[in-house]
Amino acid sequence: MAGSMHKGNIAIIGAAETDSVTVQPDMSQLELHAQAAQRALSDAGLKPSDVDGIATTAIPFEVAHHLGIKARWLDGTMVGGCSYMLHVRHAAAAIASGAAEVVLVTHGESGRSRNGVGPYGASPQSLTGQFEAPFGATTPYSIFTVPAMAYMKKYGLDRSDLAEVVVAQREYAVNNPRAMRRKPVTVDEILADSTVAYPFNKDMICVVTDAGGALVVTSAERAKDMPNADKAVYLLGSGESHEATLMSQMEDLTSFEGFRRASQEAFATAGVTHEEIDHLMCYDAFAHLPLYMMEDLGFVKPGEAAAFHKDGETRPGGRLPTNTSGGGLSYTHSGMYGMFAILEAVRQLRGEAFVQQPNVKTSFVQGVGFFFGAAGSLVLSNQQP
Repeated sequence: MAGSMHKGNIAIIGAAETDSVTVQPDMSQLELHAQAAQRALSDAGLKPSDVDGIATTAIPFEVAHHLGIKARWLDGTMVGGCSYMLHVRHAAAAIASGAAEVVLVTHGESGRSRNGVGPYGASPQSLTGQFEAPFGATTPYSIFTVPAMAYMKKYGLDRSDLAEVVVAQREYAVNNPRAMRRKPVTVDEILADSTVAYPFNKDMICVVTDAGGALVVTSAERAKDMPNADKAVYLLGSGESHEATLMSQMEDLTSFEGFRRASQEAFATAGVTHEEIDHLMCYDAFAHLPLYMMEDLGFVKPGEAAAFHKDGETRPGGRLPTNTSGGGLSYTHSGMYGMFAILEAVRQLRGEAFVQQPNVKTSFVQGVGFFFGAAGSLVLSNQQP
């Protein structure tokens, strides 16, 4: 049992994705969970019988039974795409308290092929169904138009600033053989493409894929005795928060309270400063999200994130390499992207990334759930304090 859930007492010791993270029409969502889980366990040098805890946005006991796991701790937290940040945080708390020793966190989603997936849309009885859908906010790209336009108006930006985010991340994806969008692109090319929902053009919206990913979490003490102990990635700090049920009811459309609160707790529990972060993963279902995150997390001042991207600070060789897999905009996005942000951070910290950045010792991972509904933050390191 670890004494604390933070400060490097908990480690990610296994990490893996499905064989492909683009299109897999022959696999169900459960199969995507299972393939990623089996690969993550193999990476950790463990068997299903070694696992006593499971966390997933699917039904936990369904995944556990399919894998032959006898769990004594279950977490079915589902708050959208940042759920996996919360799963790692909850797993750390369970391990620190003795409620579990080895936790498997799994994700699998047939976002593109829609195998075993119901129709998209809010229930007519829900708040969204009653108060936003009747006004046309029925899809992710139509719901997010309002905050994106409010943000652009406040800071005097235009669509070229959103395009700069896409161009910066595409530089990583071009050299990533697993990425779905790998063609180099310019700001002018993005703006010349058709508009999906103003201000978003096609490349400003994430890819849609079939993919799965999994993590194995245990105590740092136990990780020392595992075959790949030298690949352990330690949890320094974490945070989780939320704001409004409805995007239209946010206190400030240009800043998300969930990002601010979750990240503040993550930095406080980790005991590190912004200057000590070498690498950043921002959940990027849409091009405006990394701009919000950089500002709400405190890496730049309000209104400065667009210029930070345009100046190349997030690109290869920049001051803060960001979304180095290509992110949800170019790498993969099955619907709930948070798992893949964590996996890229782990790869960078292990020195195994497809587009490896130099001297990465700490990584900050920020997730968002639904439409500025929930938030999860992790501070990870390849060095135990």
